Amino acid sequence: MSDGAKADGAAWIAVAAGTLGALMATLDISIVNAALPTIQGEIGASGTEGTWISTGYLVAEIVMIPMAGWLQKALGLRTLLLGTTTVFILSSIFCGLSNSLGQMVVGRVGQGFSGGALIPTALTIVATRLPPSQQAVGTALFGITAVFGPVLGPVLGGYLTENLSWHYTFFINLPVGIALMLLLLLGLPQDKRNLGEFRDTDWLGIIGLVLGLGGLTTALEEGERNDWFQSDLIRGLFLLSLVGFGFLFAGQAFARKPVIRLKLLLDRTFAGVFVMALVVGAALYGVLYLIPQYLVDVAGYNSEQSGFVAAINGGPTMLMMVTFPFLVKRLDVRVAVAMGLFLYGLSCFIDSNLSPTFGGPQFVPGQLVRGFGVFFSMIFLNQAAARSVEVKYAQDASGLFNAARNLGGSFGLAWISTMQQRRTTLHFARLTELLPANLLRVQAAAHSMGIERLYQNIMKQATVLAYSDLYWLFGVLLMTTIPLALLLKPLPPDGRPVEGKR
Repeated sequence: MSDGAKADGAAWIAVAAGTLGALMATLDISIVNAALPTIQGEIGASGTEGTWISTGYLVAEIVMIPMAGWLQKALGLRTLLLGTTTVFILSSIFCGLSNSLGQMVVGRVGQGFSGGALIPTALTIVATRLPPSQQAVGTALFGITAVFGPVLGPVLGGYLTENLSWHYTFFINLPVGIALMLLLLLGLPQDKRNLGEFRDTDWLGIIGLVLGLGGLTTALEEGERNDWFQSDLIRGLFLLSLVGFGFLFAGQAFARKPVIRLKLLLDRTFAGVFVMALVVGAALYGVLYLIPQYLVDVAGYNSEQSGFVAAINGGPTMLMMVTFPFLVKRLDVRVAVAMGLFLYGLSCFIDSNLSPTFGGPQFVPGQLVRGFGVFFSMIFLNQAAARSVEVKYAQDASGLFNAARNLGGSFGLAWISTMQQRRTTLHFARLTELLPANLLRVQAAAHSMGIERLYQNIMKQATVLAYSDLYWLFGVLLMTTIPLALLLKPLPPDGRPVEGKR
C-alpha cells in the first residue's frame, strides 16, 4: 500500500474488529476480579483455589499471544479470528453456566487461549490493512484497548455483580462476540491458508512457549501463597520454565521457521520497547490492583465504588487520544515515552503518602496525573512497537510486545503480593514497638477500646503504610526506567516502518 493511499471502508471495519476483539480479551483479564469473592462462594471454592479462576486465564493468554503470528500464517487472519472468537464465546458461556471450580477453570483457560490470539492480531491488522500515513490512528485505537480493558474490567464487573449477577460478567461476551464476528466478515477478506506451516512447525519452540511462559506465569501467580522457593511446587515450576525456555532457544537455532522471531530483541529499538513494556505492564496492572484493594480493605468501599475510582485515569487518556495522530508526527517518541514514564512515576509518588482516612477523593490527583502518564508511555510504546520492525515481522513484534506487557503484569502482581505481606508485618512490628504494653497511655487505650480493637487499629495503620511503600516502589521503578527511552529511534515522520537488519 503506497504512502499516499487512503484506507477504504472495509479496512477501517477490520481495524474496528481488531480493536473490539483486543478490548474484549483485555477486559476479561480483570472483569472477573470484582466478582471473584461472589463466584468463589457460589461454586464452593476457597480463596486460594479461587485464584485459579484468574490464573488460568492469564497463563493461557500469555502462552497464546506469541503463537498468534504462527497460527495466522497457517490458517489465515480471518479464519483464525473467526475461530478464536467462536471459542471465546463458547468458553464464556461455559464459565457463566459453571457450578464447580473445575468447570470454571476449564472455561477460563479456553477464554485465555482464544483471547490471546485476539490481542496481537489487532496491531497486525493496523500494520497490514492501513497505509503508513494512517497507521497512527489505528495504533491509537489499539492503545485504547491496552489502557481501557484493564481499567473498565473492575468497573463493569463490579456493576454487573452488584446489580445483576456474576454470571453476566461472562454472558456479556455473547453479544460483543457476535458483533465482532460480523465486523470480521465485513472487513477482512478471506486470505489464503498455508497449511504447510504445520509441516514446518517449530515444535521445540511451541513446547518451549507452553512450558516456559506457562511455568513462569503460574510460579509468579502462586509464589507468595506457597512461600516461594520453600515450596516444591514453585521450585518445580521455575525448573519447568527454564527447561521450556531452553526448548524455545533450541527452536531458534534449529527450526527452519521459528514459531516466534526472538532475533527482533537484538534490535536496539525493539529491545528498548520490550523492556519498557514489561515495566509499564507491571505498573499498569499493579496500580489497578492496588487502588480497589486499598479502597475495599481500608476505606470500606464496595467493588462497584472502587472500580469507578480506579477508572478515573481513563479520562485524561481518552481526552489525549484525539491528539495522538497530531503528536506522533511532531513529538519525538523518546521525549513522549520519557514524559509518560515520569508522569506515571510521579502519580505513584503522589499516592505514596496515604493515611487511614483516605478514600476515593484523595486518589483523584494521582489518578489524573496517571492518566496522562499512561497515554504518553503506553500509547507511544504501542506506536514504537508497530513501527520499529518491517511489516513482514509485524505479527512477531506484536506478539512479543503484548506478551511483555502481560508478563510484566504478572511480575507486578507477584511483587505486590510478596511486598504487601512483608511490609505490613514489618510496619506492624515497628508500631507495636512504639507502643509498649507497660505504657500508661497504651493501657488506657486498650481499656477504653478493647485489645481487639486496638489490634485492628494498629493493623490498619500498618496496612496503610504497606500500601504507601508499594506506591513509592512503583514510582522508583518507573523513574529508573526513563533512560531506556534513549534506546528508541525517532519515528519516521512519513509513517514508514523503521528499516534495519534483522
